[in-house]
Amino acid sequence: GVARGRNYAIELSSAPILIMLDDDAEMGNKECLHNLLEVFEVDDNNRKTAVVSFKVVYFETGQMQVNAFPHKQFDKYKDKHSFLTYYYAGGAHAIRREVFEKLGKYPEDFFYGMEEYDLGYRIIDAGYAIKYSDRILMLHKESPLGRKTKKEKQAMLWINKSKVAWRYLPFIYFLSTAFMWSLEYLRKTGFDIPGWVRGWVEVFSIPGRENRKPVRDTTMNYLKETGARLWY
Repeated sequence: GVARGRNYAIELSSAPILIMLDDDAEMGNKECLHNLLEVFEVDDNNRKTAVVSFKVVYFETGQMQVNAFPHKQFDKYKDKHSFLTYYYAGGAHAIRREVFEKLGKYPEDFFYGMEEYDLGYRIIDAGYAIKYSDRILMLHKESPLGRKTKKEKQAMLWINKSKVAWRYLPFIYFLSTAFMWSLEYLRKTGFDIPGWVRGWVEVFSIPGRENRKPVRDTTMNYLKETGARLWY
C-alpha cells in the first residue's frame, strides 16, 4: 500500500528534507529546489513549516490538477501564490524528516487514501504548519490505469476518512464524515448496496478498535482559520 511504501522509503533515506513525488511525475521548474528551501525557511503564525505542498499541473495541458490542490475551496485559493493549509498532496510535497522522528510515520492500516490527513492532523497538533507554494511546480503524467477497482478505492477513502475523524476530531465530525462519505460511496459506485453495507460494518467497528486522541483547541483554531473542511 501507499503508506507502507512511503514508510519503507523514509527508512532508507537520510536527508533533513524529503521530497515525495508520484512515479508518473517530474519537477517542472529549474529553480524548484532553491525555491523549496526558501519556502521552508519562512515560518507563519509562529509555526515552523513542516510540509510544503507543490503546484501540480497536467504534463500534457499545463492546467492545474484540481484534486491535487491542497485546499477544498479551489476557486477561492487557486490564484494565491502561497497559503497555510490543513492537508497536502501526497504525491507532490516535501516534508521535514524531524516530523517522522517526532510524530511517527504514516498509518500502515491505510492501504490507499487519507494517510496525509492522518499525519497532517498530527503535524498541526504538534505546532507545525502546512504550506502551499506555487514556486515549486510538479508536472503530472497521470495514468488512466488504476491499481484497485473503483469500488474498492472508494470504500477505502470512506473508511479511512472516518478513521481520521474518529482519531483526531470532535465526535460530531466522525458522525458527519461517516454519513457524508457513505453517500459519496453510493454516488461513485452506482448505488452498490452490498459494498455500502460492508462499508458501514467497517465504520461501525472503528470506535471499538481505534483509540481517540482529539486535537487541541489551538489546532482546531488553526483548522478553522485555514478554512478546513471538517464535516466530511
